[in-house]
Amino acid sequence: MTRVLAAAFLLVLSLTVPARAHVVEAGAELRVTQTFAAGEVTFVVAGVSSLPAPLRVSAQAVPATSLEFVLELRSLIDGSRSAGSVRAGQGYAALPVGHAGPYELRVQAGGEVSTIPFRVLVPASAVWTMVMDGAFLVAGLLAVGGVLTAGRSRLLVGGASASAAVAVTVMLLAPHLPAAPPEGAAPVAEAGRPYAQGRFSTLPARPAADAEFALTLRLADGATGRPLDDLTVHHEAPAHLIVTSEDGVVFRHVHPLRTAPGVLTVRLRVPRPGRYLAYAEIERQESGGQLLSGAFEVAGQARPEPPSRKTAMPRLTPAAPVAGTPVTIEISTEGRLQPWLGMPGHLIVRSRDGLHLAHAHGTAAGESALRFTLTLPDRGRYLAWAQYATGGRLVTRPFTMEVDR
Repeated sequence: MTRVLAAAFLLVLSLTVPARAHVVEAGAELRVTQTFAAGEVTFVVAGVSSLPAPLRVSAQAVPATSLEFVLELRSLIDGSRSAGSVRAGQGYAALPVGHAGPYELRVQAGGEVSTIPFRVLVPASAVWTMVMDGAFLVAGLLAVGGVLTAGRSRLLVGGASASAAVAVTVMLLAPHLPAAPPEGAAPVAEAGRPYAQGRFSTLPARPAADAEFALTLRLADGATGRPLDDLTVHHEAPAHLIVTSEDGVVFRHVHPLRTAPGVLTVRLRVPRPGRYLAYAEIERQESGGQLLSGAFEVAGQARPEPPSRKTAMPRLTPAAPVAGTPVTIEISTEGRLQPWLGMPGHLIVRSRDGLHLAHAHGTAAGESALRFTLTLPDRGRYLAWAQYATGGRLVTRPFTMEVDR
């Protein structure tokens, strides 16, 4: 019996596979945030457990809006399409799907269009689950045979015991084993993927202050130079784009639309002329995170930022931050916190010279405070913006920090 149990244990271990990063769990909802003229809109694609089935797509907006979005779902396997529409904060659209695998969701609102690539994943049974079920079945059949022969067959009794031992061993190890890859999952990249190359541009080439313009990021594979179109959704967006004026007075945290393979675009309007710095946080599938940066110029006459932007009064621990050492930042909030981009709050920190940018996630510190922890790399002044959602609106609170040593 000891040998049987040992063999079963080794069999189960031989079936395990290494855990993979960026694997979306089958049956879980997918949340993708995009920045439209109406504000931040999160599209929620509900998970499915079997196919065919309706794929439920809803929209949530900050600030709240009743804008209608026209949806078209297209299979990248057979080209089949289905269409519908949904209003932000009002119900969902049911788009029929017949198979697992890659799809594109085209979203249109007014003159803005974004295409979101994703995969419909369906849970699959792991090999060890089938081993366990089969062992229990064999044990049951042999046990019945042993009863019918009045226990006279040692072979039947021994086989039933061995099968039961295998089944129980697999059952006990199952919680510690990785789940089977779901149906519709993408093939695994054997050697990972190279970093992306990115180029920022504006249309018009020299935007004017207080006039709408398009900021575009074009992504290319670092090895082939071809358009890069395999971003993974991280913190509920394929890309997080931070735009600040060089002096830090103007700040934008947006999530560009995918307008073509490897092309991300967002419409912006800024109140002041001057030089602007742009940073894009992205992650490729089966790869790591990356920060791309660029700059552009804005012409025209300045106007003041809206007076509603209050400055935060942070509490720092230690009170005098030290370069290379973690600092905890606590800020007071107003109203009940609502999750935004999957977190209670976000903190963007930029060095005064623009060479360093950090993005930290906060935890709720009681009912009316947020707490962040991060490490500042060098001495000097840092510009910071704390962001959180409350009452259906997005709040941004700027402040500065000094690192003296």
